Amino acid sequence: MDKKTLIKGLNEDLAGELSAVIQYVTYAAKTTGPYRPQISQFFLAEVPDEQMHAQYLANKIVALSGEPTTEARAVKKAGSNREMLEAVLEAEKRAVKDYSQRAKEAEEFGDTGLVVQLEDIVRDETGHAEETERILRDWPI
Repeated sequence: MDKKTLIKGLNEDLAGELSAVIQYVTYAAKTTGPYRPQISQFFLAEVPDEQMHAQYLANKIVALSGEPTTEARAVKKAGSNREMLEAVLEAEKRAVKDYSQRAKEAEEFGDTGLVVQLEDIVRDETGHAEETERILRDWPI
């Protein structure tokens, strides 16, 4: 694994984190219905974690002599609360997959600190996905 390829992957992850912040903030504003306060708060509570992940990635990219992206991935359009939760679940599952791959790449590169941090992010994203799955589990169709 060369540094340039690792930086490219970390920038893809950074784009995902920037997208997650936008997704959570936007979806929090768009929630409706009797559980609006709870769902909105659920979305907003995730923002600090995603922001910390983004900051870590940007700092690491610079430490590796790279340029952090300022472009977020596209946020999936969603109309209903259920669609928003499903989109969040999809994004969190992608993040787990991407970070698991990036941790392997960081290990190949020989950056143990990055491996540990990426594994911590996998833990965070897995928790977000599991909580979203629990909310959706008994959601009316």
